[in-house]
Amino acid sequence: HVTWYPEWGQARIAGMVEGRPDWCISRQRTWGVPITLFVHRETGEPHPRTVELMAIIADKVEQGGVDVWYSLDVAELLGEEAAHYEKTTDILDVWFDSGVTHEGVLLERGFGKPADLYLEGSDQHRGWFQSSLLTGVAIDKHAPYKQCLTHGFTVDENGRKMSKSLGNGIEPQDIMKALGADILRLWIASADYSNEMSLSQEILKRNADAYRRLRNTARFLLSNLDGFDPARDLVQPEDMVALDRWVVHRAFEVQQKIIAAYARYDFAEIVQALLNFCSVDLGSLYLDVTKDRLYTMQESSRGRRSAQTAMFHILEAFTRWVAPVLSFTADEIWGFLPGERAANVLFTTWYEGLAPLPADAPLGAEDFDRLLALREQMAKVLEPMRANGVIGAALDAEVTVSASPALAAKWQPLAEELRFLFISGDVTVTAVEADELFVLAQPTTKEKCVRCWHRRADLGADPAHPELCTRCVSNIEGPGEDRKWF
Repeated sequence: HVTWYPEWGQARIAGMVEGRPDWCISRQRTWGVPITLFVHRETGEPHPRTVELMAIIADKVEQGGVDVWYSLDVAELLGEEAAHYEKTTDILDVWFDSGVTHEGVLLERGFGKPADLYLEGSDQHRGWFQSSLLTGVAIDKHAPYKQCLTHGFTVDENGRKMSKSLGNGIEPQDIMKALGADILRLWIASADYSNEMSLSQEILKRNADAYRRLRNTARFLLSNLDGFDPARDLVQPEDMVALDRWVVHRAFEVQQKIIAAYARYDFAEIVQALLNFCSVDLGSLYLDVTKDRLYTMQESSRGRRSAQTAMFHILEAFTRWVAPVLSFTADEIWGFLPGERAANVLFTTWYEGLAPLPADAPLGAEDFDRLLALREQMAKVLEPMRANGVIGAALDAEVTVSASPALAAKWQPLAEELRFLFISGDVTVTAVEADELFVLAQPTTKEKCVRCWHRRADLGADPAHPELCTRCVSNIEGPGEDRKWF
C-alpha cells in the first residue's frame, strides 16, 4: 500500500499507468548504459549464460566505466562461441536507469526496500514515480516506496513560470544573501506545495515578518530565563501557578498538532500553528500577563520560578518544533538554552516535558476558555473608555463582573488575582440571577505604585516607602508575595 501526498496523486498515476503502451526499454543512442546482451546471429536468442556474463561485465564496468562494453572483444568472454554471437549496441532507456534506483541504490547501500518516501515534482507521475513503480512491481511484486509526495513548481506572483527571458526569476542564493536561509525555508514550508508556489519580493517580505515574530518570541523567552538553572529552579507541575500549567498544556496541544502535521508533510499547517501559538497564546496573553511576576516578584520566588519553568518547557519544545524548517535559528536558540543537553537540536527527539492539564486541576482547560472569553469581553468595555480618554490604560479601571451564582462561586476565590490576568485595576465578582455575563468598569481613584504601576488603596502604607504598594514593599524587603492562579 502506498500513501500519496496529495491524495489526488494516486488517481493521477493510476490513469497514466492504465493508459500507457508497453515499455520499450532499449534506445538507439551513442552513449548510455549498455544492454549487455550477446545475441545469436541466426536464432536471435540471448546467450544461455546471459545472467552470468552480465555479472562479469558489470565487474569490468565497475573498474573501467561503460566504455568497457564497447571495446570488449566478444571472444574474451565467449571463446569459440564468439563467431555465433553478436554484441548489442542498444542502451537502456534513461527512465529505466532512474527507475531501478531502488535496486541499485537502496539495496546496495544497505537501506533496504521499500523506501520511506519518493519526493519529486508533479511531472514525475509519468516519469520517475512511474518507472520506479513498474520495475518495483516486476522485481518485488510491490511498489518500491511506502509514500510518494508530489510538489508544484515555483511561479511569480502572477502565476507565470519563472524564466530568464521574462526576467521574473528570483535566485535562492540572492534570497539567502539578503534575508538568510531560514526565511527561504520558511517560505517553502508555508507554501501550499500541492499547487504551484508563488514567489515574489512582497511574499518574501511577509515571510520575513512572520520569521521576526517567531524569532522575537524565542528571544523574549530566552531573555527571561537569565539566571534560571533547571537542575535547581524547575518547579514541579503540581506546584506551578495555574496560568503556567495552562500554557504548558497549550504547548502540549500544539506539539501534538505539529507532530501529526509533520507525519503527513503538512508544513503549512505547522507554520500556521507556530505563528498562532506565538501570536495568540504567548504574545497577546501569556507573555504580557507574566511580565508582572517576572519583573516585580523576588528573583527566586515560586511565582517567578514557575513562570520561568513554563518558559523553559515551551522553549525546549519550540526549538524542536522549528528545527526541521528553521534549522539555523533552532541551532542558535539551542546554544543559549540553560541546562545540560545534546550537542545539536537536530539529533534530539520531541520534547517529553510537556503535559496536559489533569482532570482534577483546580482550573481546567474549560475554565481558562471561559476566563479568556471574559478577558475579551472586558477589553471591549475598556477600549471605548481608553479611546475617549476616560482612562489611560486598563490598569486605571476598576472592574465589576456579574455572573451566575455557580460561575461567581467559581471565580470569587480568584478575584484578588484576576487583575493580573486582565492587567487591570481591582476586580470584583458578584452573583446575579442571569445566564449572561455582565462587565462594568469605572475609573479608579486609587494612586499608582511607581514600581508595579498598579493602582492600590494600600499605597504608602509603609512610611519608609510612600510611593510603593504593600505588595512591592514585601517583594523588596519582606518575605515576598505568593501567587496561586495568575
